[in-house]
Amino acid sequence: MSRPLGTATELERRRRQAVQAVDRGESPEVVARTYGVNRASMYRWLNLARQPDGLAAKPHPGSAPRLSPDQLQRLETLLLQGAKMHGWSTDLWTCQRVVLLIERHFGVSFHHDHVGRFLHARLQWSPQKPRRQARERDEAAIVYWRQVRFPMLARKARRRGAHLVFLDESGFQLTPTVRRTWAPRGSKPVHDCWQKRERISAISCLTVSPKTRRLNLYFTLLPHNAHGEDIVTFLGEVRRHVGKQMLFWDGSRIHRKSKVVQAYLAKHPEIVAEDFPPYAPELNPDEQVWGWSKYGRLANLAANDTDQLAEHVVDELTHLQKQPQLLDSFLKKSKLAA
Repeated sequence: MSRPLGTATELERRRRQAVQAVDRGESPEVVARTYGVNRASMYRWLNLARQPDGLAAKPHPGSAPRLSPDQLQRLETLLLQGAKMHGWSTDLWTCQRVVLLIERHFGVSFHHDHVGRFLHARLQWSPQKPRRQARERDEAAIVYWRQVRFPMLARKARRRGAHLVFLDESGFQLTPTVRRTWAPRGSKPVHDCWQKRERISAISCLTVSPKTRRLNLYFTLLPHNAHGEDIVTFLGEVRRHVGKQMLFWDGSRIHRKSKVVQAYLAKHPEIVAEDFPPYAPELNPDEQVWGWSKYGRLANLAANDTDQLAEHVVDELTHLQKQPQLLDSFLKKSKLAA
């Protein structure tokens, strides 16, 4: 007879029921035929029933882990060093690279299809899309700006009663930003949308008041790429609301090379402009506004035209204006002590 199917708990229940049937007066041979086992197994169960927990389920423990807890801890230490430390050209870990690393340091061979499940179950790692980072960055300058220069500028702004203003520009395309969605396995979903290059531009700024640290968001939409005149108009609108400003933005040409922008700043000394370090968008909390709206709330939006797209953008940014806790999370993510 073949081994019966079922979990350890189900097989335990089956054994106990068979023994109980014999205890009620049934013949062991009849019970054995009823439960599909041979007589030897039936008599073995009867003997086990006389022992404490003799009929208890004994789940198969499975194969022993191929890496000990100490080896597992060492593996994570090696992984955290980055792939470059182990001879690869980038710091990104693929399953094949992890397989080679394990074999190199522990002499254990894993299949590359299994190692992904292993990383998830044993180390709680997950596959993630890497964030691009410019090689031109000056990390020391960025750390200095965040830890020394920005706190100094923030103190000066408070002393003169000026708002901190974090400004940035972005764009929203008619072609949607596609993100993952759910669908039956093996059936890739199709997203019906325009492939036109039409877009709208946007300028926004996140502001922090000097006394109460109240946060606010101001924005404007444009049917074309932002020009110096658009920046000046937007700065004028913000100035009517907040007055004195310590303005932070990137060093793009539209900020520093536009004559109309420079003329406006010279005319309004109450607005002090400061550039972020180059290639450091994570310092600007206003960048999070675009990430939240473009890649979160408006992801997979397939608008019929730019007018409908603009309506959705206005709705989401207006909603964001009413979420001070969310705006504060953008500021915290930038790690600026404002």
